Amino acid sequence: MADSYTDILYSAEGGVATIMLNRPDKLNAWRGQMEQEVRAAMKVATDDDSVRVIVLTGAGKGFCAGADMNMLQNIQGDAGASRSAIDAAAPWNPASNENFQKQYSYFPAVPKPIIAAINGSAAGLGLIMALYCDIRFSADTAKFTTAFSRRGLVAEHGISWLLPRLIGFANAADLLYSARVIKADEARAMGLVSRVIPAADFASEVAAYAHMLATEVSPRSLREMKREIWNAQFQSLGQAIEAANGDMPASFKSADFKEGVAHFVEKRAPKFTGR
Repeated sequence: MADSYTDILYSAEGGVATIMLNRPDKLNAWRGQMEQEVRAAMKVATDDDSVRVIVLTGAGKGFCAGADMNMLQNIQGDAGASRSAIDAAAPWNPASNENFQKQYSYFPAVPKPIIAAINGSAAGLGLIMALYCDIRFSADTAKFTTAFSRRGLVAEHGISWLLPRLIGFANAADLLYSARVIKADEARAMGLVSRVIPAADFASEVAAYAHMLATEVSPRSLREMKREIWNAQFQSLGQAIEAANGDMPASFKSADFKEGVAHFVEKRAPKFTGR
């Protein structure tokens, strides 16, 4: 499977799947081939019961520099085309929330946590892909920009919805309107990333966190909580409470709940199955 990829590297070990964008000479600029391969790799990780956590990162010095300029030039050169027209990918999961069935909005429908390990620059579409991840960790050398206003473009692919929810309206407007470049510390202060890690320790610390999720907590809990947290973005408080109340009886009957109690009482490491 890994040999069939040209724009990414895929590996799975110890319950953690790593999807690495692999065009380092282009700072991992996004193109159609990469899009197809990331979707395919997410499907592989979803279907692999041994995988409990997914890490999305970049090879070399960049996370993702945004859309490949050749792609942008091709769009510009086709008078009959628009970027919204490529929003034609089949829904990741037709049973998921309709908001998670668009071209790039399917990460919330992937039933496993996705950690964006932002090892370097994240710009434009590359930033959007990071925003659709559940958690964002940044190397202290990473930089961020929305980029769109400096290309004569709009707030694409849901960033106008994502960014204000993460960092507030005024900060989102600042980053979108100006497209200024911000460093990791400012991104952390805004809430754009959860943690800033020295570049020398970045890979090992991300791996340690992912390993903790893969081995110390219930995969069933992760799956259910991810669905609840993302769906709650479209619910009132009361609706979120009612939805959780509806989920609770099944959790009380689950094998993971029994194991959660047993390993705590017996003071041993958990052996969760995800059932």
